[in-house]
Amino acid sequence: MNELEIVDRLRRLSLPSKDVVLGIGDDCAIYRPRAGEELLFTTDQMIEDVHFTRSQSAASIGERALARSLSDIAAMGGEPRFCLVALAARDTKWIEEFYRGLLRLAKRTGTALAGGDLARDEKHHCDVMVCGSAPRGKVLRRDGAREGDSIFVSGRLGKPWDRRIEPRLALGQSLRGSATACIDLSDGLSLDLHRLCVASGVAAEIDRVPVMRASTVERALHGGEDYELLFTLPAGKKAPRGVTHIGRVVRGMPGAIEFQGRRLEPRGYDHFSEHS
Repeated sequence: MNELEIVDRLRRLSLPSKDVVLGIGDDCAIYRPRAGEELLFTTDQMIEDVHFTRSQSAASIGERALARSLSDIAAMGGEPRFCLVALAARDTKWIEEFYRGLLRLAKRTGTALAGGDLARDEKHHCDVMVCGSAPRGKVLRRDGAREGDSIFVSGRLGKPWDRRIEPRLALGQSLRGSATACIDLSDGLSLDLHRLCVASGVAAEIDRVPVMRASTVERALHGGEDYELLFTLPAGKKAPRGVTHIGRVVRGMPGAIEFQGRRLEPRGYDHFSEHS
């Protein structure tokens, strides 16, 4: 199967969208925004031997590649609209399986595949860009946490790095208008909470961390790859069911975190740190 045949097959398999006026097959996709919505854009790379191994199935990698970007959309309280995928791989069979997994999640989340790029390389790598949207003025951000807010996470932390990702899209949308700040946990609780606090100009105190079975507190704090939502709510605001209260926002040096009375260093995953 050649590139034109692959593109034609993807066009037939892709989820139709009334907002994507023109999708796969032209030089650009055309998206027609709805009245009163703000658009959200995010992109995330997946590189062989960095984010996945050759032993993993192509379908699981495709699903994970989309899920990582959808988690960013969830953290902003958005609804996914479409994605663009740039993919390099060794053979067409692997490409087909990759898109089988990606499109399975795209269908489940209402994300249209609107285009992208294909290339051949001995090492697999991809970049998935997702466009989402939210009502104007309702987007969740990192910079709104205030002293006295309560801190929550959406699930247990310390997951195995190759565990399936479930983007918390419905939760993110439900937090619009109530959460003061939100971020997805991709690089570790200690680092991502530090980032949220820096953006908001506040500090934080953590009392507890919900740990995945067979994991450790150390991994839950610093391991990354959890893709849960970390968010803050004003004191007294009722939290959604199923989330865990872990601490509070306090006055202090922006980004400083205490865990059970001790200073917590932000030691999550950093591509350019020799300690990651």
